[in-house]
Amino acid sequence: MRRDGIVVAAPNHELYKIALGDGHEITAYCCGRMRRYRIRILVGDRVSVEFSPYDVSQGRIVYRY
Repeated sequence: MRRDGIVVAAPNHELYKIALGDGHEITAYCCGRMRRYRIRILVGDRVSVEFSPYDVSQGRIVYRY
């Protein structure tokens, strides 16, 4: 499942807090392709998050708009 959200906080360079459109907040990390090409994510960026329907509190950032 994929949803769009906005980066609210970045306590370290591996985990990010993402606010989804419905008001939920999740923690997410960057996918390997974003690390490989050194795509930086800052607070306030709009991102696409992919997560499992079994655990909706954690996700993986797959795209930065």
